[in-house]
Amino acid sequence: MFLFTSAEIIAQRLRPGRLMSEVTVLVIVVQRLKAGSKSKFAKVDERIYTILMEPITLLKEKKIILGVTGSIAVYKAVDLASKLTQAGAHVDVIMSDAARRFVAPLSFRSVTGRSVFDDMWTLEDHVRHVALGETADMMLLAPATANTMAKMAYGLADNLLTVTALAARCPIMVAPAMDGGMYEHAATQDNVSRLVERGIRLAGPTTGRMASGLEGWGRMCEPAELLAHVRLLLAERGLLAGRHVVVTTGPTREALDPVRFISNRSTGKQGLAVAQAALDAGAQVTLIAGPVNEAIPLGVMHVPVQTTTEMGDATLNAVESADALFMVAAVADFRPGNQSEKKIKKGETDEWGLAIGLEPTLDVLTAVRTHREKTGYPRVALGFAAETHNAYEYGRDKLLRKGLNFIAVNDVLADGAGFAVDTNRVLLLSSAGVVEEMPLLSKTAVAERLVAHVAKALNNT
Repeated sequence: MFLFTSAEIIAQRLRPGRLMSEVTVLVIVVQRLKAGSKSKFAKVDERIYTILMEPITLLKEKKIILGVTGSIAVYKAVDLASKLTQAGAHVDVIMSDAARRFVAPLSFRSVTGRSVFDDMWTLEDHVRHVALGETADMMLLAPATANTMAKMAYGLADNLLTVTALAARCPIMVAPAMDGGMYEHAATQDNVSRLVERGIRLAGPTTGRMASGLEGWGRMCEPAELLAHVRLLLAERGLLAGRHVVVTTGPTREALDPVRFISNRSTGKQGLAVAQAALDAGAQVTLIAGPVNEAIPLGVMHVPVQTTTEMGDATLNAVESADALFMVAAVADFRPGNQSEKKIKKGETDEWGLAIGLEPTLDVLTAVRTHREKTGYPRVALGFAAETHNAYEYGRDKLLRKGLNFIAVNDVLADGAGFAVDTNRVLLLSSAGVVEEMPLLSKTAVAERLVAHVAKALNNT
């Protein structure tokens, strides 16, 4: 059992790729310390506890069959099984004989806490494949070798994994993994076409270096990317299925010269969380993002921008027929009145002066309001107001002036809220008054609540 004296130490151990057994140990430590243990160790940071314990809502209680075949990429499948379990899914692993030559079933049992099935001739497993295939929410084969994909393409069922795939009544996804030249081979491409025509989803493969040293197509997607593919598949019947949602996020930058610019502290975390929540609800998402360093969610249509004018043009173009707009971006309200075409040198201050003359930028939400009045789109609009004082008053005034359905107001000076943190504290307003006052939550949880409110409003229109 590990014991830690600070949240920083825990955070260091939570680097990507941690197996479930290690993370479980950390969770136990946090639970014990939060339960009021009288140990001498310091109190665990509340934010670390939140990150550790928060599952992915979409995956919670979902039953996923993970089929594992004989490839060196099996080591990635162990990590994937861990990530799915941490996200809240119930993962049942079926291994082929070849897969067991790479990794022992114990590895999967350790990270999922569930039995592993690998023998078709054991009576319990032979009967179990029918139940697994009937009750699962989805089946994912990762890694899927050329051999197994060929068997599936022609309906062969000579082991527990292929029998279960043939009996399954749930959506099936395959993540190909094979060495150089095998994926591009005409026989494999023919099998892939057969599977896709039959409704089986394809995740990958990617290109890169193989175990043999060759370069080419055939590498299995990384676990984080496969997790995103799983989310997209399971979200297809969500609250926003068939809806087009536009999300803006991040800061904008207004150039003073080719080197310097005016911007703000936004990292885009909250807007990216909203985009992911909309994807999880089944929406088609257009993400208009200023300069952000966070990962862009898989599945969005990403439109990168730099300036407020670019943000406004992209937003007005995207909302032409959009059902909903989440205006989360922290756009610059001002820009330099003059921009230099070359870097301003220190010796040129007499020419330029030490004061920067500012002028207003495009008011994107006002432009959206004008567009809505003419076209009726977007049907629902939610804005954000990052305030430092009088948050309710300024937020409600902005809501009414911009003609919004909702506005999410947050005090960026409040502890744990605002920029460059993973949590937020939001007051959601509508023209009718306070809709919800959210306590300190992860930005993921805030995003899910905002998306749920907008989905409800769309369904009532």
